[in-house]
Amino acid sequence: QVILEESGGGLVQAGGSLRLSCTASGRILSTYGMGWFRQAPGKEREAVSTIRWSDGATYYADSATGRFTISRDIAKKTVYLQMNSLKPEDTAVYYCAADRFLRTRWYNPDEYEDWGPGTQVTVSS
Repeated sequence: QVILEESGGGLVQAGGSLRLSCTASGRILSTYGMGWFRQAPGKEREAVSTIRWSDGATYYADSATGRFTISRDIAKKTVYLQMNSLKPEDTAVYYCAADRFLRTRWYNPDEYEDWGPGTQVTVSS
């Protein structure tokens, strides 16, 4: 089990940027995947991006590809999500999540055991 805490959310105009951070307390094993999900009002929770802890391999949803970048700092046990060219449709609560044994279904929230409380991202027109 790891305890996750997000930070970096806020209000930004369309076209702007934000960097989200997720800091983990506890041991992150080599089999872990650390991911970002988001949920807008009235919509399902959806995957944004995941990074494989062992080698830094990354996975992106179509909505994030080319605009968002996920990265990790092993020493700080922190995962980042750099979000550029933000759009109003990016508005959501963003959650950090940990999958203890990352497999091919990185996009499935049911695979993730630990979740942070979320941070609000609001993109205005």
